[in-house]
Amino acid sequence: MENFWYQLANESEIDSPTLLVYKDRVQYNIQKMIDIIGNPEHLMVHIKTNKTPEIVQMLLAAGITRFKCATIAEAEMAAIAGAKYIVIAHQLVGPKIERLIQLRKLYPEVFIASLLDNHENVIIHNDLFKKANLIADVFIDINNGMDRSGHPVNKELIELYQFTYNQSNIHLHGLHVYDGHLRDHNFIERKDKIDSGFETVNDLIENIEKLGLPAPLVVAGGTPAFTSHATRAEVYCSPGTCVLWDWGYGDQLSEQNFEHAALIFTRVISKPAPGIITIDMGHKAVAAENPIDKRIRFLNLHDYELISQSEEHGVLKVKNWEDIKIGDAFYGIPYHICPTVNLYEEMQVINDGKATETWQVVGRKRKITV
Repeated sequence: MENFWYQLANESEIDSPTLLVYKDRVQYNIQKMIDIIGNPEHLMVHIKTNKTPEIVQMLLAAGITRFKCATIAEAEMAAIAGAKYIVIAHQLVGPKIERLIQLRKLYPEVFIASLLDNHENVIIHNDLFKKANLIADVFIDINNGMDRSGHPVNKELIELYQFTYNQSNIHLHGLHVYDGHLRDHNFIERKDKIDSGFETVNDLIENIEKLGLPAPLVVAGGTPAFTSHATRAEVYCSPGTCVLWDWGYGDQLSEQNFEHAALIFTRVISKPAPGIITIDMGHKAVAAENPIDKRIRFLNLHDYELISQSEEHGVLKVKNWEDIKIGDAFYGIPYHICPTVNLYEEMQVINDGKATETWQVVGRKRKITV
């Protein structure tokens, strides 16, 4: 077989299915993020994609000091890796507030903030942090049209901002604006929509400053909006997928030429009927939240169709059935890398064409210590 960039020299030693991460490509993507924004200090990379201390340490070594995450466990993983500035991009409720307090006590030297979007939770946070003798670091979450979380941009929003700012045990740092619903393939059309949506945020910032309050720190966008918000000197950008990259964004965001740095390695385990092969890549091996035609794209297999999956099996219809042997290995790019990484306890790290290290996917846990 021809030796392509992804093919392993020690392929026979690797169990399947497994997650392969190509370290040189991760490094390339980190540097490309910095090149796009110009200043690593204005990156707040979302670590929900990689969930791995070693990749956080690669980001830190490149000069990136601020991180965003989705869970308390991911925040703890980042702190373990040495991060000193972490924003949990969720509004925490119930026992999670107490867990955040415990995490703050465990890592007193680390800035760990979360999001708020309503008066009731502001009061709850203020009361619980007062009891703990701590100050809650928070951002107000803005609903900029995605309708997933956050406070809508209306007249009540400025009241919420001022109310939060005035709490005794809350330090309000600014605004969190996620416009992940804007994913047009055409960059110009996408940028126009992102810029238009951000006008209301600029108006909000002006109104905040008119009240005599400090100018808010603004965390904006994810990977789709990265190349748009990167032009705003005052905004902190939080891409995440581009550290590993995937098939979905690779096709969709044509202006972002990141390299595919994470693949699924799988093998043929059966040839149950002419034209049909089965691989050991079921629902447990690749994210299955999308339709079956948007789960995996193989690099060394052509003219195929993934026709079904169960927990441990993936069934493919192929044209070169006679050429394929039991045990043959395929390398595939996941359509959505973030939840795919979450399926694996560890990743095989590829250096110079060989799997040489194993990194634990620590951030996939629901709980590490708190």
